[in-house]
Amino acid sequence: MNILILAVGSRGDVQPFVALGVGLQQAGYSVTVAAPALFESFVRGYGLNFAPLNDGFLKLKDTSAGKAALEKGRGSGLSLIKQVMPLLRELIADAWTAAQGTDAVIYHPKSLIGAHLGEALNVPVIMSLPLPLSTPTRAFPLPIMPDWKLGGAFNRLTYRLMPLMTAMYGGVVNDWRKSVGLPARSRFASELTKPDGSPMPTLYAFSPLVVPPPSDWNAVTHATGYWHLPPERDWQPPADLTDFLDAGTPPVYIGFGSMVSADPAAKARLIVDAVTQAGLRAVLATGWGALDAADLPDSVYVLQEAPHEWLFPRMAAVVHHGGAGTTAAGLTAGKPSIICPFIADQPFWGRRVEQLGVGPAPIPQRKLTAARLADALKVAVSDAGMRERAAALGEKLRAEDGVTNAVSLVKRYAGEPVRTPQP
Repeated sequence: MNILILAVGSRGDVQPFVALGVGLQQAGYSVTVAAPALFESFVRGYGLNFAPLNDGFLKLKDTSAGKAALEKGRGSGLSLIKQVMPLLRELIADAWTAAQGTDAVIYHPKSLIGAHLGEALNVPVIMSLPLPLSTPTRAFPLPIMPDWKLGGAFNRLTYRLMPLMTAMYGGVVNDWRKSVGLPARSRFASELTKPDGSPMPTLYAFSPLVVPPPSDWNAVTHATGYWHLPPERDWQPPADLTDFLDAGTPPVYIGFGSMVSADPAAKARLIVDAVTQAGLRAVLATGWGALDAADLPDSVYVLQEAPHEWLFPRMAAVVHHGGAGTTAAGLTAGKPSIICPFIADQPFWGRRVEQLGVGPAPIPQRKLTAARLADALKVAVSDAGMRERAAALGEKLRAEDGVTNAVSLVKRYAGEPVRTPQP
């Protein structure tokens, strides 16, 4: 049985789907991961088939307009819409090409046509994402919105905004639907239902210990546990990194992943000032954010990248942007987390970390100062209760097997890996 996984976004978005692909392949499925073209070697390195998707979105973040949008936060990305539309058409065309010959589709909603592929190809489809974005609940508002604490009815109402937010893409999707012989759908159609009106099976790749499944979720919506990749067998840490780690007390990790900064040099200076004020050692990950780390003190080590599952357990605390994948890695390592969110769901994860008592209050990027970060760092490394709660949660998360749980659900909704021969 051939399964197509449509994974759209940055490394943090793609990596959990690669983990799921590995689990599905081990269960006997043939798996193709369709992801931005720059991840081909990463996907193939785990023995999975690969289909390229347009990666213009990722490149757009590195433009001056993209950097400004990320720094300013909500609503500022509207100026990029004219550049986005042609990229969407290319993304849809690539996804349609990748879907030929597949028997089932697992898709992230950012792929735009994931749900529609089931209709076009008459195959099962399963929606999946690493945050509870698509299922209405009274328990909390839409995760990309502030938590104004206006009650359960208001919380559930906020989920009606999702079709409104995606309506601008409806024309592009309908153009494709017409091209493959499907009727146009309303721009406000929900991802939550199939064309026949039945609910869309949904796998959320996070732990129920971090976001407990609300009682008002439907029966085909599941929080499976985190999807962790097997360790990279060939990866070895640089000798100077191990020397740095062995030379003193455990440092703190600071990195903002794929979130770029309009002024990386200034951001690096702010971080170094905060670490110095807190009297700590630090591993500064430049990542795609390309933080300018010139002229740093000996107490700061500059790291381009390293597997989080290897690095984070060796830290005293982790500071990051609050992407779902990095949040999962920090919590699973059992370390206090300080989240400095830029956009989208990142503030949601910052609130969850604070509510769980495993990290200080999040510091939005627009409010990030050396003094605020230094104060948060001092709390994260000195609060014994916080450290104990983080360690206890990490131990429980490491005992989960989210991939195995997800594979069993794929079998339920898409069928067993080997088709039964028809008489």
